[in-house]
Amino acid sequence: MFKSRLIAVTLCVTALMLASCGGGEAQPTPTNTLSLDDIQTLAVETFSAALTGTALAGPSETPVPTLTASPTIGPIVTITSGASTSNQSVPPTASCYRLTFVGDVSIQDNTAMKPGEGFTKTWKVLNSGSCPWDAGFKFAFKSGEQMNGVTYVLASSVAPNATADISVDMTAPSKSGTLRGDWQMSTAGGQFFGDIVYVQIVVGGTTGTATTATGAAVTATPSPTPETPSPTPTQ
Repeated sequence: MFKSRLIAVTLCVTALMLASCGGGEAQPTPTNTLSLDDIQTLAVETFSAALTGTALAGPSETPVPTLTASPTIGPIVTITSGASTSNQSVPPTASCYRLTFVGDVSIQDNTAMKPGEGFTKTWKVLNSGSCPWDAGFKFAFKSGEQMNGVTYVLASSVAPNATADISVDMTAPSKSGTLRGDWQMSTAGGQFFGDIVYVQIVVGGTTGTATTATGAAVTATPSPTPETPSPTPTQ
C-alpha cells in the first residue's frame, strides 16, 4: 500500500515537471501557474500525508497484560454426617438408693380406731441399696388418707444393710370405714425410691369374738327299784 502511493506521487511530480518544460505546440499560459518550488513542496506534503495515513491505518500495539500471581486456594473441606464420637457419659441415676419394708412395729393392719383418735404408726425398714441414706432424706405421704401425718426427716444417715424405725404421729379421720395411707422415702431433692409402705385402720367399726354355744348332754340314769317285803312265815 505504501509503495503504490509513493509511485503515484512520483509520477504526478514527474508529469508536472514535464508540463512546465513545454514542448510541441505552445499552450496558453494559465492564469495561476505553480512554480517548481511549489511542486516540490506539494510533493513532500503529499508524501508526508501518505506516511501519516499509513501509520494511523496500521494496527495499534496491544499492551501485553501483566500476569499477577493468583491467590492460593486452600484445601476443600468435606463435611460428612455420621455418628457422634463424643465420649461424654450420661449422668448416672440414683439407682443405688433402695428401701425394703421389714414389718409393722405398731398399729397392725386393720386396727380398730375411734374417729379423732390419735396414734403413732411405726414401720421397720431396711436400707437395701448400696448408698447410705443421708441426713435430710424425707419419708413423705404419697396417696390415700394422710391422717394428719407430717413428713419425717432423717436426722442422721442410715448405712447400707442397716435397719431403721420410722414413726409418724397420726389421727384417725372422722369418717368411718377401712382407711389407708401410703408413704415412701425420698432424697432431700424429692426423688422417691424404694417400697411404698402404708398404714391401714378401721374407723367406727366394732370387732368381736365369735362364740359357739354347745348344749350339755343329758345322761339318763335308771331309778332304783323298791324292795318287796318278804312274807312272814306262818307257824
